[in-house]
Order: sequence, then C-alpha cells, then structure tokens
Amino acid sequence: MSWEDSDRRSRLPKDWPILVARCKKAAGGRCQWRLKSGKRCPREGADCDHKIPGDNHDPSNLQWLCARHHAIKSSIEGRQAKRAKKALRRRPPEPMPGRVR
Repeated sequence: MSWEDSDRRSRLPKDWPILVARCKKAAGGRCQWRLKSGKRCPREGADCDHKIPGDNHDPSNLQWLCARHHAIKSSIEGRQAKRAKKALRRRPPEPMPGRVR
C-alpha cells in the first residue's frame, strides 16, 4: 500500500510537524540507523520513523532516518506483516481419521 492509498496521514496527531522537527533536532539532522559496526549512519536524515509500527507517536518511539534506511526498515516490516497474514490463512493440521489419542 502506498502512502497515497493509506489512512495513516489522518491518524497522525495535529502536532505531528512539531514532533518531526523535535525528532530531527534530537538526531542532529543525521540518520540514527545503526550500522553492523555499531556506528551511526553518516547520511543526513530525511524521514521521521516510528521505531515500533503503529500509532504511538511518543517521542521515545520516533527516530530520524535517511531515505535509504527508512525504505529498508519499511520493507522489512512489510515482509513481516505479509508473513504474519499468510500464517493466519494456514489451516492447522487435521488429526488422522481413526487415530485414538
């Protein structure tokens, strides 16, 4: 689902632009993604992201990410959601007919 097709924007709080500005300032404008080395990404941030997906807009749940790392994180979350949805469609195995437990 694209941002244009989403209802996400309507669920953002009225002070969202202020929260975004605070998130960017707290990050010093730099991406907060941690590289495998443990260091922060050196790129300039571009997007305010929810660490834990959903509607918790508390500043402790927000992070400032560059476009590349925001896309990576969103892709991972999308795959996880798709896997979870697919798992719900799977029927549990039925017991063998005539088997006594």
